[in-house]
Amino acid sequence: MFGMGLPELLVILVIVLIIFGAGKLPELGDNLGKGIRNFRKATSEPDAIDVTPPKPGAATDQADSTHDRSSERSTPES
Repeated sequence: MFGMGLPELLVILVIVLIIFGAGKLPELGDNLGKGIRNFRKATSEPDAIDVTPPKPGAATDQADSTHDRSSERSTPES
């Protein structure tokens, strides 16, 4: 593992304990795990939003087909 043995890992652990303290170490590990989990999720899921531009003629065709014709009905006046 990158040429690091048990003594090197223990030195790194002691330095981390000195910097962050024993109370913050579980919180630090939890946040690191959540960050890795979110990164994996973001890289494996497809994009949620389709950002491809619409075709030039599609905007006018869609507007014509979704136009509400119920407001154009004439009502008899009394």
